[in-house]
Amino acid sequence: MKTAALCILSLVSSAAAFAPAAAPKAGSALKAAPFADEIGAQAPLGYWDPLGLCTDGNKANFDRLRYTEIKHGRVAMLGVVGYLVTYAGVRFPGCEDIPAGWAAWKEVPVQVWVQMGFTWSMMEAVNRDAFGLSEFPGDFRNGALDFGWDKQTDEWKRKKRSIELNNGRAAQMGILGLMVHDAMGNVDQILPFQS
Repeated sequence: MKTAALCILSLVSSAAAFAPAAAPKAGSALKAAPFADEIGAQAPLGYWDPLGLCTDGNKANFDRLRYTEIKHGRVAMLGVVGYLVTYAGVRFPGCEDIPAGWAAWKEVPVQVWVQMGFTWSMMEAVNRDAFGLSEFPGDFRNGALDFGWDKQTDEWKRKKRSIELNNGRAAQMGILGLMVHDAMGNVDQILPFQS
């Protein structure tokens, strides 16, 4: 009797697992979010502001944060490529003895640090909207570089900006993962080539 009851209960519960679930109602928080329709509010997270930094609807604050996200994403994309290239053994002439990853910090000469600091300063001074001509945060064309951007449709531009934003987000996670594995000493287990 107990066995029959258990069998019936297990059949009922397993059948219930395959029953269609009620469709979830759209949350009002997403619709109430002031920037839910902006680029970057896309699958799988939608508009995601866990700290509530933009709940007040301040467009200038949102644009500043978006500019920072784009900038960090671009730097992270360069960082991932640079890490992978140096880990593969590619070096500038005269730098063949400098190791890849965290070990390079101690080996880089002072002159190179000075050159990098100067380069970063110049990039900060030049890579910005110097003339107020930007179409969106992170647009550094300054009226000179176009490469056909202005000839494209708004849908195409939105798609390309979304791709850049997602690639930047992925690169930020990628460089973080590479740095953590390098610090743990097991980066050779996740990369297919030797330095």
